[in-house]
Amino acid sequence: MKMFVLNVVSLAGLIAIGMSFARAQNENPPPPPVIGRWDLTVDDGSVKYPSWLEVTPSGYKTLVGQFVGRFGSARPVGEVLYTGNKLHFSIPVQWERRSSPMAFDATYADDKLTGTTTDDKGKTIRWLGVRAPALVRTSPPKWCKSVELFDGRDLKGWHAKEGTKHGWVVENGAMFNKKPGQDLVTYREFTDFKIHAEFRYPKGSNSGIYLRGRYEAQIEDNFGKPSESHGIGGIYGFLRPRINASKPAGEWQSYDLTLVGRTVTVVLNGELVIDRQEIPGITGGALNSAEGSPGPILVQGDHGQVEFRKFTVTTAM
Repeated sequence: MKMFVLNVVSLAGLIAIGMSFARAQNENPPPPPVIGRWDLTVDDGSVKYPSWLEVTPSGYKTLVGQFVGRFGSARPVGEVLYTGNKLHFSIPVQWERRSSPMAFDATYADDKLTGTTTDDKGKTIRWLGVRAPALVRTSPPKWCKSVELFDGRDLKGWHAKEGTKHGWVVENGAMFNKKPGQDLVTYREFTDFKIHAEFRYPKGSNSGIYLRGRYEAQIEDNFGKPSESHGIGGIYGFLRPRINASKPAGEWQSYDLTLVGRTVTVVLNGELVIDRQEIPGITGGALNSAEGSPGPILVQGDHGQVEFRKFTVTTAM
């Protein structure tokens, strides 16, 4: 009789534990599959351009995120709604010439996002999102011999973005955009590398160096101002430099940029301002969103004037 009572008690305990586990499972469902970083390609019918999305959990049920569009910097996504396999979010206007927020809808299937949005005229625009690669390196890089990307005489090895005419010239041993209006891109593509660049700009100018054509190390005349991710020394909109180590406009300055996977180190004028930080995704103005592929070096030339007297790259084996 005692044995029977014990067995009944044990059975009741097992049932209680099972019910508790079932409740816990219901209260804490598995995380939505849309969590993570997404490389987007947007097709407006006439041109394709890159964008980027990150979805992260906030608390038990809410999803939030950040978004990078065709230009500009990362902007917050207040809430990402995901029901069934349907995703929806909206973002505030940044540099777009429109009065209403931008709404995005997508379907999740086969670990891809297939979506739509509308332009400022109400036209439907389609986009596709693929999961961004982690770009984790399992061992330190082994560096090759350095190569000069600019020899002080001509623009061999460089071309204008998308093959259009540009205003870049070489004078007095420096290359510069005498008539700002187009970006300059290397024919050669790179994976992991170090860059040493020496540059200067006139007062009020704005430029940048895009690593793999996707991540902008900002160049801007903001001497004496507080450091920020949109200013010189920053990875535009993502990573803030430790200090503003820039010099006044008109003086020669130097960048030493190291990119290994997603990890970047930035030295501005001999000062370590970003130390082995992860770049979350592409920055505005990127050539494409194919983060797992090699890419060229791009120098922004459509904002303000900038000149370079030295541009050296060291690649990893």
